[in-house]
Amino acid sequence: MNVENKVCVITGVSKGIGHALVQGLLEKGAIVVGFGRTKPEVANSNFHFFEADVRSFDSVNAAYNKMFDAIGKQVDVLINNAGLGYFAYLEDHTIEQWHEMMETNVNGIFYMCKIATPIMKSKGSGHIINIASTAGIEGYPQVSGYCATKFAVKGMSQSMYKEMRDFGIKVTCIYPGSVKTDFFRNSAIETHDYMLMPQDVADMIIYSILTPDNFHQVNVEVRPLQPKGPKK
Repeated sequence: MNVENKVCVITGVSKGIGHALVQGLLEKGAIVVGFGRTKPEVANSNFHFFEADVRSFDSVNAAYNKMFDAIGKQVDVLINNAGLGYFAYLEDHTIEQWHEMMETNVNGIFYMCKIATPIMKSKGSGHIINIASTAGIEGYPQVSGYCATKFAVKGMSQSMYKEMRDFGIKVTCIYPGSVKTDFFRNSAIETHDYMLMPQDVADMIIYSILTPDNFHQVNVEVRPLQPKGPKK
């Protein structure tokens, strides 16, 4: 897809992969719309931000209506980037943490896709990117809740891909390994330069969007080559 003057909606744009996606898509000439709770510092007339809490359907639906009123265009690309995780043994997760992960990582994607898919079907085109994690491919200790949400994203994405392809719509699920972002703020893990860089992951996602119409990357898994650094 040529994204010039296309509307790309991204959730969770204040930092990390989401912020890098905003910058990269603006450079490609897209009209970029950010949904989130914190407005990033982006000085570009093609960037529009609307406050929204992805845990609430009413919130994202209101933000989408405000977007359409402001720019007069519907969504062409949706990138579901907002997400969070807590690190703990299963029995030590609080009920509040469990629900926050489920409501953000799973419900948030459902709400955004529920709004976008009928619009894309009516247009006969579009691309939905769901950002999961390698924690959606295999389980890891002390992240059972986070893994549960990302396995759900994987299943949702695989079903959506098969539902949407006949309407000319791509659905791609991204499975990044450890990325140098503030995701690890709720853990004892310290970020380092052997992790994936947000810009590199964003560039890969943008490549998936820019592929020809009949070229579809369904699942994209990417990991740091040496996540703990060179072997000594």
